[in-house]
Amino acid sequence: MRNAFAIASKELRSYFASPIGWVMMGLFAVIFGYFFSTYLNFFLKESMQAQFGQQQATNVNMRMIRPLLGNASVLILFLLPMVTMRSYAEEKRSGTIELLLTSPLTDWQIIVGKFLGAMGMYLAWMLITAIYVGILFNYGNPEIKPLFSGYLGLLLQGGAFISVGLFISSTTKNQMVAGAATFIVLLFLWIIAWFAESVGPTAASVLNYLSITEHFDDFGKGIIDTKHIVFYASFIVFCLFLTLKSVDSERWRG
Repeated sequence: MRNAFAIASKELRSYFASPIGWVMMGLFAVIFGYFFSTYLNFFLKESMQAQFGQQQATNVNMRMIRPLLGNASVLILFLLPMVTMRSYAEEKRSGTIELLLTSPLTDWQIIVGKFLGAMGMYLAWMLITAIYVGILFNYGNPEIKPLFSGYLGLLLQGGAFISVGLFISSTTKNQMVAGAATFIVLLFLWIIAWFAESVGPTAASVLNYLSITEHFDDFGKGIIDTKHIVFYASFIVFCLFLTLKSVDSERWRG
């Protein structure tokens, strides 16, 4: 794993050495901050109404944290493809892929290293959201379990998105093609459950199982179900396996 961590460190440094890494982080922080301020103002308004008996007391987890993290999952759907699009496509475009493939590293170490590097970038985004969420403890009394499960769901979902992006990036030299194709695939996996109502029960259950959003919903509710963890873990391993085969074919073509 030492070689994989070395690759991950190199990838993480390259993200922060490139303007696009800071732009993506800044864009994520600004948009998430907008969502946060909007939900916070709405929550404070409801809390004031509850104090005067105009409505029942509001729950910060259900009324603010859950929809806020849900919006964060939508946000990463748009932004993560722009992070992963360069992982292999840039290596191919610049010609450094040959040096990487002829180095004393296995394909699996390279893939795991690139995956961990992208996850490190994604974790930096999550730390930004944690700063915002920490402010809520001054305005309410959030429950830790739903908060923890929500972030666990975001991490697993982000890992799934990154694994898809790595695979698609390994199949092309064009970053823009990799980013667009990744977004299209992720969007399809996002809306696939919408077609469940128009097919038979067996096909509907398959479509619901393949839906990334269906597996994230329980995490937002504070429910940590092992079937969802297994789904995301299997999904990540499968996509990394496809990336391995893609890189292996690149090695043979080289």
